[in-house]
Amino acid sequence: MNSALVFIYLIVAIAFLFDFVNGFHDAANSVAIMIATKALKPTTAVVWAAFFNGIAFLFFHLNVANTIGTGLIAPHIITPYVLFASLLGAIIWNLITWYFGLPSSSSHSLIGGLVGAALIAGGGDAVLNWHGLLPVLFAIVLSPVLGLVISAFLIRILNKITGYIAQERINRWAKRAQFIMGALLSLGHGGNDAQKTMGIIALLLFSTGFLGQHFYVPVWVMISCNLVMGLGTLFGGWRIIHTMGEKITKLTLVSGSCAASGAAFTLFAATNLGIPISTTHTVTGSIIGVGFNKKGWTTHWPTVRNILWAWLLTLPAAALIASFVMWAELFLKMH
Repeated sequence: MNSALVFIYLIVAIAFLFDFVNGFHDAANSVAIMIATKALKPTTAVVWAAFFNGIAFLFFHLNVANTIGTGLIAPHIITPYVLFASLLGAIIWNLITWYFGLPSSSSHSLIGGLVGAALIAGGGDAVLNWHGLLPVLFAIVLSPVLGLVISAFLIRILNKITGYIAQERINRWAKRAQFIMGALLSLGHGGNDAQKTMGIIALLLFSTGFLGQHFYVPVWVMISCNLVMGLGTLFGGWRIIHTMGEKITKLTLVSGSCAASGAAFTLFAATNLGIPISTTHTVTGSIIGVGFNKKGWTTHWPTVRNILWAWLLTLPAAALIASFVMWAELFLKMH
């Protein structure tokens, strides 16, 4: 077996590691609401989310994978070395933010990694596909806002509708709704986020000639990426679960259902449009949205401020790490 083939296998393994860390890091997106509202016990909630993450490939077209594979970086600049640097940049930044309990975006760390590595590899030439990048950058702002607006609208409507219904009855129905919304949220997470790894692996195989002349995602890549993400979710990122479920705002069974609904709707819409949005941003925006009630905002803004800093830093930080790795690779090749 030659060294080039070994390196390709290594990158596939690192891509699966990113997929696992993504599931591990973003487990909070799927389960924090159910845990905070006590709709499910923590272990049960994680297993529930992991299952629906793992089967998400059955419900979505591969629009996001195609965007990652063909829509962000100029094809001529893609090499195994660029993808290696991109993945390392994303993984390292994910682990840093996980350590500090900050729900940053795995999606945008990967995109930042791709951009940083491509810019170094291309020597500053026109290597970025702005037609594909601009909708993604726009979605950074739009997805949490959309989740916030939908969840805020739902909680206000439900508060008016349920004003004359016994609280015990409301909670019973809200708990059932959370099972469904939690499943849909996990499907949306697996459908959008796992496709990013599918796109990376398929891009690697395409750039090295394994897929022939046309880009596509092999079935084994599609199935394995969702299963690895489900496995990562099963292990759960408990530091971030604590931040999202308890530190942003006080969640109830009703408000938790509204937050999960707003996030799930946004994820399904973006996945069908082929836009790789941040599940973390979307869920956080939705949780902030239900913090608005007749008494005003009950959101813990210092926590939100820390999360916003993590969001703002994710793209440039992952890009910087990936660019350093790419520079080191080029330096070693020349010497």
